[in-house]
Amino acid sequence: MLPLIIKSASLSVSSSISPTHYPSQKNHERIMNKKNSVFIATSLDGYIADKKGGMDWLHSIPNPNNDDMGYVEFIKEIDALIMGRKTFETVLGFDVEWPYNQAVFVLSNKLKEIPDTHKDKAFLIKGTLIEILDQIHEKGLNRLYVDGGTTIRSFLKEDLIDEMVLTTIPILLGGGSSLFGELPNELKFELIGAKTYANQITQNHYRRKR
Repeated sequence: MLPLIIKSASLSVSSSISPTHYPSQKNHERIMNKKNSVFIATSLDGYIADKKGGMDWLHSIPNPNNDDMGYVEFIKEIDALIMGRKTFETVLGFDVEWPYNQAVFVLSNKLKEIPDTHKDKAFLIKGTLIEILDQIHEKGLNRLYVDGGTTIRSFLKEDLIDEMVLTTIPILLGGGSSLFGELPNELKFELIGAKTYANQITQNHYRRKR
């Protein structure tokens, strides 16, 4: 799902980028590396939703200037998004215009088709994660935003996440939907950037150390 700044950032992105499109071949000639990135907000104890599935706590720190906290610059560098059904349906339920200008690929075994209102914006995709990535890369889409707890955990299990931007809200939820789960092997990341917003919210940028 969109992170902390969903409403302010989605409005900013919508006004600054052209409609849904696949990047041109010219643009991709300069993109040499494939990259799967995460940009998400968590509580201090690592949850992305509370015990009732709520996310109001994301706005517990006042943000009077509607600072997008780096999201707009992040999304400008993204070619396409990958998310699960629950995240897709959550975004559909937000009271904002569709917030993405890039193609959105939805992973689901239950969802039979994309709603007519979004068939030119989102696309069902099936297969193993490697097969899914191959299908997306064949379209010339290399820089991918992986979103949603279940999808992120699945990518981490197969060591397919290259970068993570984690924004931490200073609150302990004590339970809910966890960002991380068990892994078959430890994964080492290196900190390549750190920022603080509103003197309260920390944001750490990690890169997979291979």
